[in-house]
Amino acid sequence: MRIHFIGIGGIGVSALARYYLSQGHEVSGSDLVKSEITEALKREGVTIRIGKHKISKIKNQTAKIHIKNQKNYPDIVIYSPAITPDNPELKFARKLQTISYPQALGELTKQYYTIAVCGTHGKSTTTSMIALTLIKAGFDPTVIVGTKLKEFGNSNFRLGKSRYLVIEADEHMASFLNYWPQIIVLTRLEADHLDYYKNLNNIFKAFLEFIGHLPKGGTLIMNGDDVNISKIKNQKSKLHIKNQKYSLKQIEANKLKKILKIPGIHNVSNALAVLAVARQLKIPDKITFQALSEYRGAWRRFEITNTNLRETKQIHEKTRKIIIVSDYGHHPTEVLVTLQAAREKYPKKKIWCVFQPHQYQRTYYLFKDFVRALAQAPVDKLIITDIYSVAGRESARIKKLVNSEKLVKAIIEAEKRGLTHRLTRKGRETIFIPEIRKIKEYLLANLHGGEVVVIMGAGDIYNLTKSFNYSGDKCEKRT
Repeated sequence: MRIHFIGIGGIGVSALARYYLSQGHEVSGSDLVKSEITEALKREGVTIRIGKHKISKIKNQTAKIHIKNQKNYPDIVIYSPAITPDNPELKFARKLQTISYPQALGELTKQYYTIAVCGTHGKSTTTSMIALTLIKAGFDPTVIVGTKLKEFGNSNFRLGKSRYLVIEADEHMASFLNYWPQIIVLTRLEADHLDYYKNLNNIFKAFLEFIGHLPKGGTLIMNGDDVNISKIKNQKSKLHIKNQKYSLKQIEANKLKKILKIPGIHNVSNALAVLAVARQLKIPDKITFQALSEYRGAWRRFEITNTNLRETKQIHEKTRKIIIVSDYGHHPTEVLVTLQAAREKYPKKKIWCVFQPHQYQRTYYLFKDFVRALAQAPVDKLIITDIYSVAGRESARIKKLVNSEKLVKAIIEAEKRGLTHRLTRKGRETIFIPEIRKIKEYLLANLHGGEVVVIMGAGDIYNLTKSFNYSGDKCEKRT
């Protein structure tokens, strides 16, 4: 079968493309810009066209590999939820058989014993740890996750031979309502994607509806420490499902904190969720703890690189060693807990954070939360970039109401009023540098060596990390 993906560079869509490729289907795709993901897919045998979508793309792209087919069209077109209805390629594809990425993944969940991880934070890490625990226990699962794992050959997909499927269930645009799992893990619940949900109550309703997808006898594993989750747990009394809570109050929490290679109390909580899943599947604790102790982290989830910087024009070939931490965090809570974890791991080092706000709408709706989180962050220097604009998901009205300069000004005012946490470093500086290129110049000119630089955000800020890691500097990645 011939399958074409619109928006194939997305972290979820690309994983599904790899699934179909592994099943022997002929896969093609398109995206606006090339990325590490699209380049990797090309190497794996996927035909990809990059650039602005045009009506002719589907036909032209598939013609090269389906020359015997008279119409040269794919059998199925799968599109990312990020693709807007007025997209020319999608409009043309409507004449063919089309299905969204969540719908396609939803069909897969019906064919497997599916374990779905949902929640505002911690989905990728928890999904990854569950997958590796099941592998260690011999369950041989198929895995679709929203990050890349070294254990999967730097991929976001693993093909297993068993009936088990482990997926990351995204709540954006209620995508997870297409999934039908046997086990649901609910990590944390906070306001996000308010451009779609409008308020927290609508988020509650969506999660409760998703929980309702569990079959009779299905299992809900939820974070007992999360206040918002406790608000919805009483509303599910009519559902005939099992439920288990995990909590940092468990005696296993201290043991996990000692053995985990990834820092932060939030990751101890994620590991406790994994332990609950493993026990539900009758996996011995010994195997679970061993798997968790071996977990090395995922792509852009507190990903550590030791780098030697050289700038001969300014420091006469003096080598400066710094630690770069690349992180995907883009919600206020994620940002704060990640920077607190950095301070916990590096208590005596100077920590700089480069943060790229992701999406104007998120920055607008959660503005006060961002100010609070970034003002409380225990760092020595905070650099804010321009807001990363997400194509097809921005409001022209809101773009006029919020920007990074306003955010920086509000953070500085909060610092002056003393609205900071006790861990906040005295004498810290918050500055605005809009462009990634200018930020690199600033870092090269001002880093003395020995600092930890946390580069954070869900947009293209990872290019800053790459500019250090692939410019001839000596790198030693965490093992």
